[in-house]
Amino acid sequence: MKQTFLPLFFLVFLLSGCRTTSKGDSSLKETAFLFSYFTNQEGGLRLAWSTDGLVWNEIRRADNRSFLVPAVGEDKLMRDPSICKGSDGIFRMVWTSSWTDRIIGYASSEDLVHWSEQKAIPVMMHEPDAHNCWAPELFYDDATGLFWIYWATTIPGRHSEVAESEQEKGLNHRIYAVTTADFETFSPTFLLFNPDFSAIDAAIAKSPVDNALVFVVKNENPNPPEKNIRAARLAHMPSPGQEMTAASCGMSALSGPIHGDYWAEGPSPLFVNDTLYVYYDRYREHRYGAARSTDNGRTWENVDSLVHFPHGTRHGTAFAVTKDFLDQLLELAAMPE
Repeated sequence: MKQTFLPLFFLVFLLSGCRTTSKGDSSLKETAFLFSYFTNQEGGLRLAWSTDGLVWNEIRRADNRSFLVPAVGEDKLMRDPSICKGSDGIFRMVWTSSWTDRIIGYASSEDLVHWSEQKAIPVMMHEPDAHNCWAPELFYDDATGLFWIYWATTIPGRHSEVAESEQEKGLNHRIYAVTTADFETFSPTFLLFNPDFSAIDAAIAKSPVDNALVFVVKNENPNPPEKNIRAARLAHMPSPGQEMTAASCGMSALSGPIHGDYWAEGPSPLFVNDTLYVYYDRYREHRYGAARSTDNGRTWENVDSLVHFPHGTRHGTAFAVTKDFLDQLLELAAMPE
């Protein structure tokens, strides 16, 4: 199918569409929010919109088709789509392409409807024993102009052992990363987060009010099962290539679970002005929930009952755009192919 891109002047963005924004761009009258997600892992990218961060509405296309059908990876999946926009105004997306790949999927778009050719980023090909590359996320650091790509990988025997279950035998994940300015050249892969538990589904959010950074991650320990979301605050990003620690980035102690007594995964943080929401997939119950913080992740309030997501929503990314961009996206999405 031929890809057609709209002129750049048609796209006017106010906020960075990823886990970072700039001061002064936080008015809810001018801002809207998008959520990238999947429902069927072979079916491709889905999008929802919100104006308050609570009620999310599906963006339906003709024939209910997805915005991008996966074409790379051993299994050609599109799980965990993470979307981010840098200073060039282009949206970048990465996703889990397979249960066992050592690559992650990548594509870019100016309007979220028309996409570039999909590529495989070989982030763990140098590790022949690596089991996987799961739930990649993007963070754009406007101070350095670098995109951070980070994900969970198991490399047998590499890290401190955790008690296993039969179902998850041999899986002991840590968070790895690369940085890039252009998605053409990448830094060497490095270990970003190395706790004393199996860690997956990491994400970073930056406050548009005071530039505070909050880090969220899933404790994936299987025996006894944790399966919950934890949070920490960062004074700043570490230097590229450095692990996140108190010394490298002023990282606070990791919190306990930020939600109720149930299993959750796929945390997606979003600042709505000075309020931080972390959305998560209550995957055993086939529903979405959220926790809310008004002090940059120091304390949390459960707001599961306040959020509404489209039926079947699975792990994705929340990000801010202008209201004008949302209007244009809704118009484009309604056009026949």
